[in-house]
Amino acid sequence: MLTAAPPLPRATAHPPRPRATAVRHLGPNWYATVMGTAAVATAGAALPLPVAGLRTLCAAVWALSLVLLLVLLGARALHWRHHSDQARAHLLDPAVAPFYGCLSMALLAVGGGALTAGRDWLGTPAAVALDAVLFGAGTVVGLGAAVAVPYLMVVRHRVEPGQATPVWLLPVVAPMVSAALGPLLVPHLPPGQARETLLLACFALFGLSLSATLLMLPVVFGRLLTGGPLPLALTPALFLVLGPLGQSTTAVGAFADVAPGVVPAHHSQAFGVLAVLYGVPVMGFALLWLGLATAHVVRARRHGMRFAMTWWAFTFPVGTCVTGAGSLARHTGLPAYDWLAAGLYAVLVAAWGAAAVHTVRGLVSGELLAAPRPAPPAPRPATARTRSGAAR
Repeated sequence: MLTAAPPLPRATAHPPRPRATAVRHLGPNWYATVMGTAAVATAGAALPLPVAGLRTLCAAVWALSLVLLLVLLGARALHWRHHSDQARAHLLDPAVAPFYGCLSMALLAVGGGALTAGRDWLGTPAAVALDAVLFGAGTVVGLGAAVAVPYLMVVRHRVEPGQATPVWLLPVVAPMVSAALGPLLVPHLPPGQARETLLLACFALFGLSLSATLLMLPVVFGRLLTGGPLPLALTPALFLVLGPLGQSTTAVGAFADVAPGVVPAHHSQAFGVLAVLYGVPVMGFALLWLGLATAHVVRARRHGMRFAMTWWAFTFPVGTCVTGAGSLARHTGLPAYDWLAAGLYAVLVAAWGAAAVHTVRGLVSGELLAAPRPAPPAPRPATARTRSGAAR
């Protein structure tokens, strides 16, 4: 029986240009470059130990993070316009979808850096306006990701317990970044209910993100205990666990910083107590996890781990621990936290330098924007014939 020939594909009215083709495989994980760069600026500006010229360098690094954000927003817009099929595939890929939380954190990190590091160049009014816009956009995107990505994981993705990785934390950590950076805007609001509303909204975001993290973290840790080490390229993602730990410590310290005169006195005192009683043990666990993650990375490096974009996980999470240690230095008065913040900042700068250099090399060579290499074929199951042949 004759069948009709399939219709010929129609020519697109607007074929992708070469520049648009170059961003086909530009995923949301690239926003980690913005987060890590902004973290260097923000953490350096908050460093409790004075260093000559550091503030100027931090302002320059923050300006670089702003440029990176604008470039990536444009590139990702091209990606969605010309490669919507690939963008939808990213959303349906359980390994890629959690990185949509990085967009929120990139917006928030650059906005917060405008007030902490960029204010010297922008001026306070412009810095406040920029932070307000980016904070609002980042918070909305973060809340959307915190709901949408777990929803997709339940109803569309097909995941097994052995697939759990720290990357799953990214969408639920984004509201914690809003909680930590929102208090920077509180003093710039009119006195009264506006300030109190923003402060308590940030506290609600803190609780939202912390609760979700406490649900997700045991799944990730259980995967390590029962499934063994992560794949080599994914091993740096273990540092992502430091993000909610350091960022939540930073958040409670920020609440205590701005609470006096904003909320009733007994609430303000409670925020001060929370900054110490919560921050000290959580920072202790962060240092424990830092040692565990470092041991895994050393092991992976010895087994041949090469550069991948997951190396940017060494930056932003460590930066949150720097600001968290700085917060504890303010609220406890202990010099030990000053030196802890300085030591962690040195690690942050070294990690950022390594990740940045390798990323630039990968961009110049074209390797980082190339199509993913196909996975090697699975080994054929052994049969009686192959076993007898091997025996010979």
